[in-house]
Amino acid sequence: MRFTVLSICLLVLFGCVPPSENQLRMEKDLAEMKRRLAQLEVQQVDSQSSEVSSSDTLQRQLAEVVAGLDTLRVDFQSIDGRIDDLGQSNQQLVDDLQLNKEDFGLQLTALNSRLDELEQGSAKLAGEVKELAAKPAPEAPQPVEVKPEPVQESPEQMYQRALDLIRKENQFAEGRKLLEQFVAKYPEHDLYVNALYWNGEALFGEKKYEMAILQLQDVISKYPTHPKAAAAMLKQALAFEALGDPQNARTTMQKLIDEYPNSEQVEAAQKFLAQ
Repeated sequence: MRFTVLSICLLVLFGCVPPSENQLRMEKDLAEMKRRLAQLEVQQVDSQSSEVSSSDTLQRQLAEVVAGLDTLRVDFQSIDGRIDDLGQSNQQLVDDLQLNKEDFGLQLTALNSRLDELEQGSAKLAGEVKELAAKPAPEAPQPVEVKPEPVQESPEQMYQRALDLIRKENQFAEGRKLLEQFVAKYPEHDLYVNALYWNGEALFGEKKYEMAILQLQDVISKYPTHPKAAAAMLKQALAFEALGDPQNARTTMQKLIDEYPNSEQVEAAQKFLAQ
């Protein structure tokens, strides 16, 4: 019976392995072993049921059974070795397949990433092309209209024309150029310092704050008693504020209050410092 159970286990074990030429051969060997075992069991039953009392016959039958067991043991070891070989071969195949699967997975991930990058680049390029197509064609820059200097224009008229460009028309660059001509032509005129001041105002209007500070400092340093000195200091402080330098802006405002306490600009300086 033990051999019957052993045979069943072997059959179950073989059922778990994929059929191959080696397995078919082993199944044939196993069938032969089962046939021989059945013969031995039949012989053993017949010997027990018979009333043969010859000890020689029993010993011969026992020897045959032992020999059969030895043969089965050898065959079983051979089969077990084949099963181990098949198991190792199958495991190697599984490992190779797993490595290939992982390699293909990495390649697929890399290809997907590259595809995403290409799609994003294509979408970005398409958006830029669409945006460029939607933009109107750039207009040609309009030439700056320079008003010719009137014939027989007086210094006062020239100054007033420049002032109107700055204050009324916000044409700071054009007004500043006209003031520079006025300063060059009439350095002794009573409006000379005013022209220097409004030159700084024009630079402030052009957001050239650093140049405006220097121009206004020229008025403050060279003409500290002129009525435009206090106005120049106020505008200079505002230029510091526009440059993101509040410390110098507040210092300049306080200096304005200290040096020109009676000027019209003191009230604006005080409001600035109260903020």
